[in-house]
This record gives sequence, structure tokens and C-alpha cells, in this order.
Amino acid sequence: MKYYIGIDGGGTKTNCVLCDENLNVMYSSQSGPSNFLTIGTRIVSHTILDLIKNCCDEIKISSTDLSGIVLGTTGAGRESDANNLESTVLELSQNEKIIFPKFKVMSDARIALEGAFSGNPGSILISGTGSIMFGKDENGNIHRVGGFGRLIGDEGSGYSIGKKGLNIISKYFDGRGKETLLQKLVEENFYVSDQSKLITKVYNNELNVQDVAPLVIEAANNDEQCKNILDEETNELLLHILAMQKHFDNDVMKLVLIGGIISNENLYSKMLKEKIQSFLPTIKIQNAEFSPEIGAVILAKKFSEQI
Repeated sequence: MKYYIGIDGGGTKTNCVLCDENLNVMYSSQSGPSNFLTIGTRIVSHTILDLIKNCCDEIKISSTDLSGIVLGTTGAGRESDANNLESTVLELSQNEKIIFPKFKVMSDARIALEGAFSGNPGSILISGTGSIMFGKDENGNIHRVGGFGRLIGDEGSGYSIGKKGLNIISKYFDGRGKETLLQKLVEENFYVSDQSKLITKVYNNELNVQDVAPLVIEAANNDEQCKNILDEETNELLLHILAMQKHFDNDVMKLVLIGGIISNENLYSKMLKEKIQSFLPTIKIQNAEFSPEIGAVILAKKFSEQI
């Protein structure tokens, strides 16, 4: 029997599964964060190695019995960063005399894409703190739209919505803008009641801009300014989808929505889905078929067969 490990690393937790060749989960476990760009490559490497050892111990196999391991993690979008983490994990494993045949690091979005469609063509739109879209066409080519970060991109994301929300509050405090329900919600949740407190909390990192996004969505039910923000930001996500659709030859492009503000039921996700249905009828929204960690297993199996 062949065994594969898939790992989904995030900023708060890391999920790991060990599967057989038929994607049957034989063991699963969870550990702490694995964003190596923020907590360090060596710390994350130890976390990953411990997860692998734990999987092998639990089902009583040796690491040499593993046919492939794929880690998809936050921060691995750039190849150089992914290679750095990959090398460190392998270095630690060698120091501990732990050998496994095939190990690869890639972005968390890549394994999410693979899991969402069981390795088949489709696209995922991610809108969390930031925004990015990935797609896999009929020929197996991977395409990316967005993901330029908060300074020059991330349209339609929690950060972008939150920033626009704080902007209308700042204008209200100045007398340059209208009163907004959002100000009352931000005051209740973050104790911001004037210009000075707003500036201090934002620039001292006491208030995360993206944390204001849920309040903008809440206020938009009764506040025209906030509703306009959601209208603008959903339009930006439509542009992502339109750009991705150009890479697909089929009339229908499958789409999975990922990230709390567009995958959960709220006014923002409702507006987005209604616009897709009205203006992009050839887009088929569906739920992910498998989790990202199973997507990592699918890729591990694929890479092992290429050897």
C-alpha cells in the first residue's frame, strides 16, 4: 500500500492528513501556525517534521514508506521562499536521520485549488484579509489573477473593505463626509470615537484594518455609504472572475468561493453571488469537493508518479 501526507499550513493552525492511494484518510492531526515568513523558517520546519513523525508513529509505518508529502502553506507563493522552507525541512530531517522519498512546498492557494476540484479544471476566488484567484484550465495550466498585496492590490478583500470603511469614518470626523452607522459600530467594538483615537489605533497597529470589514458588511444593511463600498468591492471581484474566464475554453467555468467574507452567508457574499448570476451566467458556483489538505495529498500522489 502507498501512503501520502498532505499538509495545509495557515497563519493560526496547520492541518495534516495521511492517506492511502485511494484518498482514504488513515490519520489526521493539527498543530500551530506555519506562516514561516512571520514566525521563522526553522520553527515551522520543526512543526512540519513533528507532524510527519506523528503520522508515521500513529499508523506504525516508517517515513521511508511514504510515497510523497506536499505542504501548502501561507507565505509560499514565491518559489524562492517555498524552496527555502523545503530545504530547511529536508535539512532537519537529515539531521534526525529521517528520510522520506518526495517532499514539496507550495502555496496554500495551490493545494486549495487542487482539493476544490479533485485535481480537475476549475477556479477558486479567495477573499480574506487579501484577495487572489487561481484557476486550472483544461490542459492543466495554472493561472493566477490578483494577489498584488494591500499596497497595490487586494481589491474585494477584507483589508480593502475595511480601509474604505475607515476612510468614510475619517471624513465624518473631519466634517468632510456624512454621518455613518459604521462609526457607531467601530466605536462600540474598538473604542474609536474621534480623530485622535482613530489615527493612534490604526498606526500603532491596535486596530487591524481588515477587522473593520465585518462591521462594514453589517452596517451596509442600513447605511448607504457602506452599501456603496460593498457594491464597488463586489465589482472588483467580478473583474477577477472575468480575467480568469479568458483562460478557459469551455462555456462553463466552475468556481469555488473561499474566505470568510464571501463563503459565509452575509450581505457581501449575497451581492457577489447575485452579480455573478446576473452578469456572468456561465460561471457555476459550487462547494469545494475536498479540503486543502486532501488537495495536497492529490498533488503528492501526482508528483510521486512523475518520478
